[in-house]
Amino acid sequence: MAEKIIRTEYSEEMQKSYMNYSMSVITARAIPDARDGLKPVQRRVLYDMSELRLNHDKPHRKSARIVGDTMGKYHPHGDSSIYETLVVMSQIFKKGMPLVNGHGNFGSIEGDGAAAMRYTEARLEKFAEEVYLKDLDKTVNFVPNYDETEKEPEVLPVRVPNLLINGAEGIAVGMSTSIPSHNLGEVIDAVMAYIDNSDISIQELMEYMPGPDFPTGGIIANKSDLPAIYETGVGKIKLRGRIEVELGKRKADKDKLLITEIPYTMIGAGINKFLVDIVDLVESKKLTDVVDISNQSNKDGIRIVLELRKDADVEKIRNILYKKTKLEDTFGVNMLAIAGGRPETLNLKGILKNFLDFQYENATKKYQALLDKELEKKEIKEGLIKACDIIDLIIAVLRGSKNLKDAKNCLMTGDVSNIKFRVSGFEEDAKKLCFTEKQASAILEMRLYKLIGLEILQLEKEFKETLEKIALYEKILSSRKNMDEVIKDDLKAIKEEYATPRRTVIEDGKEAVYDESAIAVSEVTFVMDRFGYCKILEKNTYDRNKETIETESQYVVNCFNTDKICIFTNTGNLHQVKVLDIPAGKLRDKGTPIENLSKFDGTREQIIYLCHAEGLKGHKFLFATKQALIKLVPGEEFETNNRMVAATKLQDDDSVISIQLLNEQQDVVLQTSAGIFLRFRVEEISEMKKNARGVRGIKLSQGEELEAVYLLGEDPVIRYKEKEVHLNRLKAGKRDGKGSKVRL
Repeated sequence: MAEKIIRTEYSEEMQKSYMNYSMSVITARAIPDARDGLKPVQRRVLYDMSELRLNHDKPHRKSARIVGDTMGKYHPHGDSSIYETLVVMSQIFKKGMPLVNGHGNFGSIEGDGAAAMRYTEARLEKFAEEVYLKDLDKTVNFVPNYDETEKEPEVLPVRVPNLLINGAEGIAVGMSTSIPSHNLGEVIDAVMAYIDNSDISIQELMEYMPGPDFPTGGIIANKSDLPAIYETGVGKIKLRGRIEVELGKRKADKDKLLITEIPYTMIGAGINKFLVDIVDLVESKKLTDVVDISNQSNKDGIRIVLELRKDADVEKIRNILYKKTKLEDTFGVNMLAIAGGRPETLNLKGILKNFLDFQYENATKKYQALLDKELEKKEIKEGLIKACDIIDLIIAVLRGSKNLKDAKNCLMTGDVSNIKFRVSGFEEDAKKLCFTEKQASAILEMRLYKLIGLEILQLEKEFKETLEKIALYEKILSSRKNMDEVIKDDLKAIKEEYATPRRTVIEDGKEAVYDESAIAVSEVTFVMDRFGYCKILEKNTYDRNKETIETESQYVVNCFNTDKICIFTNTGNLHQVKVLDIPAGKLRDKGTPIENLSKFDGTREQIIYLCHAEGLKGHKFLFATKQALIKLVPGEEFETNNRMVAATKLQDDDSVISIQLLNEQQDVVLQTSAGIFLRFRVEEISEMKKNARGVRGIKLSQGEELEAVYLLGEDPVIRYKEKEVHLNRLKAGKRDGKGSKVRL
């Protein structure tokens, strides 16, 4: 068996295997083809539905039947991915032009999942049937399926740029694609403009197709950024929901804000999150003018209603909603597709070029196939017409033949050696016969009723029509210009039948401004228990229950509602949370995990010091690490608007063990894990920037660590290994001087 063992470098084998896997995911699963704009699973579902004859005018078929057939024949990667694809292609709130007509529960815009495939049914939409699957047999190449028992199309002969119309989303290995959907009519106009002038600029193309058109409508608020996005294929689109004002009809009626369209990125659980965010804003008194919220959305569309107080500032509420919720969000664009067999980020012209090259290829195959078919018809009809003119001779040949082979041979070559003519005079004419094989076969299969005068006239009429079609197809195939006109006529017909009005408004929206400093300043108390649950209490609540709160809470910070809470951790990070972002609560409320409000990760970080941002100003802080590096840092070093920054620089395997506020000139005592205490004046510690590591506070032995740091004020007494240690009685000396260390 030893001779069968292949020895190879492990790293090379792993690299090769991973590259093969990643390319398979990129090209065969996650990234759409630039030609038809479809991923393999989408293409296979549509083709299988076509094979099952699930046309738009036929009854729906169980989704489980479609999924099983697709998985068994073309896509052996599990039923869940196939059914999810089927569901998404039917959802009008996800696709610009749905390709599947679903019957049953296919999910909702609010994130409700589709029913199980055994309960739902589906069939093709007319749009998919006519525009995506027509002329399959005349255009695209077919390739073997995964087990070579079936044939499947390499791509579908899609006659519109599906990559733009329905967009695409997919995550592969090391790359992803995110293409927004566009309006069908506008995309077709842009394609025709590109056909007329291949040197057209992106800016000129945008006169026909000004930007994305999302199924959920909404507003694109950064119109000026779109040219750069279409030029490079990457960028960010700022999306906003649509807010309308409904004034009360009677005095008793309250004014209302209606949210009738949402950003595309809010589809699913984002709507419920949006409602929760509004409730939090109301409870934290940022939206004081909102008195009630209700979600009245239904199958007819989105309708979220905010009831307002009398004389509410609508513009302020609008700005808060855009600034503090997902009603304003960004859609990241990365127009990545498989072009020429490899993944490539395409700009707008690149997408149109790939699509048109595909159309020219398909049109050439289609019209060449039609031309060949008509030439064959021409050949046969010519033979039939000629045969009708000499029908007596044909009948004489047939009557004199012993079998079909002799008759056919005579018609094709004029060989009369095996023909016994019953009436003289036909032999010489028979020798002149020279029909082609196809003509001879057609003559032999011709029925007698075709000799009726009207049938002969119909045959001549069909022959004339065939000649006209041949001339037309040859004209189309003769020049690129003629091909362009055919493609444009086809696109115009599609636009006329299927185009819909634009849903998304494109503008350079005014920046939403929300000045938190304008909020009425008030004293509040931040409290957090030992499990990390925090809340904001009103000042009078704290004053009434001060003893209880300080007993039950690990951290209690009195501050203003415009302040920030600063959290220093053992990993050297500083996390900041605006007090206004922390939900207000009652005394017995559990509170909200601090991890939900900041980037603090309780699984790998420990809180070393917590205070409010205003408490940092004008003070100095003593930092000490496990490896006995210490430094003084001014509080102003930590002034930042970022939610997370590095509060200090650490060496490998080091961590912060102590951060203390210096109130006055004090002595410092360092305690190590070996029971060594070192006392010195605080002035001996260097003042440094936050990104400095610090200086050595005490020399450590092998395996020894700094365990604690004390600032001496009144006579502090600590217990160390059952001993009382009076820190003030320790002899003070130079930080690394002789006699300054005490070992217990």
